[in-house]
Amino acid sequence: MGKVAVGGGGARWRLGREVNGRIRSYYQCRSSNGQGLYNGHLSGSLTKMFATSCEKLLEDAPAENSVSDMLVDSFGRLHTYLRISLTERCNLRCQYCMPAEGTELTPSPQLLSQKEIIHLANLFVGSGVNKIRLTGGEPTIRKDIEEICLQLSNLKGLKTLAMTTNGITLARKLPKLKECGLSALNISLDTLIPAKFEFMTRRKGHERVMESINAAIDLGYNPVKVNCVVMRGFNDDEICDFVELTREKPINIRFIEFMPFDGNVWNVKKLVPYAEMFDRVVKRFTGLNRIRDHPTDTAKNFRIEGHQGTVSFITSMTEHFCAGCNRLRLLADGNFKVCLFGPSEDACAPCCKDSQHNFVQVSLRDPLRCGVDDNELKEIIGAAVKRKKASHAGMFDIAKTPNRPMIHIGG
Repeated sequence: MGKVAVGGGGARWRLGREVNGRIRSYYQCRSSNGQGLYNGHLSGSLTKMFATSCEKLLEDAPAENSVSDMLVDSFGRLHTYLRISLTERCNLRCQYCMPAEGTELTPSPQLLSQKEIIHLANLFVGSGVNKIRLTGGEPTIRKDIEEICLQLSNLKGLKTLAMTTNGITLARKLPKLKECGLSALNISLDTLIPAKFEFMTRRKGHERVMESINAAIDLGYNPVKVNCVVMRGFNDDEICDFVELTREKPINIRFIEFMPFDGNVWNVKKLVPYAEMFDRVVKRFTGLNRIRDHPTDTAKNFRIEGHQGTVSFITSMTEHFCAGCNRLRLLADGNFKVCLFGPSEDACAPCCKDSQHNFVQVSLRDPLRCGVDDNELKEIIGAAVKRKKASHAGMFDIAKTPNRPMIHIGG
């Protein structure tokens, strides 16, 4: 592949360069030597795990929906799921998401416009993405959320348009959002006790979240997924109470291991591992049966005999699921993130590297605004995807690695 330089006003992209048979980085900074991504990460059982996973993923890929090479990384993982953060703003201040002192938000002109979101989404869907999830911040506070949903749901090839929301304003907006094509919902709720909710979120609103869950059920969403981040000493005593919600309603309770992000004061002592959560459920509920998971599922899913709903565990810290990862992230400021736990990004640099000079992330906003065409955008995306690592670093290394607050990354 030859070198192509585009851009103006001091900004020049160096798009795609092949060195020793490997696609290297482009933009203003030179690429790393490739070590760490191509060497030393796949050995022993991990190699077997990836081989099995990739064979299964390729086997499961629908023939009628061919995935562009742009979305296939160097380990054969097909990335058909794009998470788009619509805003960094939120009407809650959850302790695991935002630092206590707050965080500086990206100025509005530097955030993706509705037109830019649709343009990039269309590019991804046209290349094989079949699921988009809208995140934030809180996506429902964006004034053009209905129009964004309508335009996204009309993209040819998109099968699922989902949203993760805190539920504060969802109940009154959901009928219109469903009309506009929103087909799946995750609602965040970490406690069933209003006082604890106010402590965790630094805001009132527990009743409104419960109202939103019931509104989603009434509108026919099945399942309604409820995300619960479990923290020792705060809500780990409510695990079985959450499971009870699945008895009479089509709710999928998703217990999430506490993950480290900048400003959330992560501590391993707060982490309640999957094995412990599972043990608590098993002791209280009989007839717990594992549901066969898809290779790209992030959750371990279970059904309890006699319950309408299901129970899931997301084990990012203790049993990662990197081998089947099919997710990419487009942040509200246009940065493109191939791994949730990738190191921090420099929002001003369309291509950046970490302290070991490894490629980290690119901005899609800047080349888009400089008039780069779709083919060149695809090269930028494809090069980033190819550099995705085999797995994240592990919870203790992640905790020491600079990363943005979750509110900047998107849930």
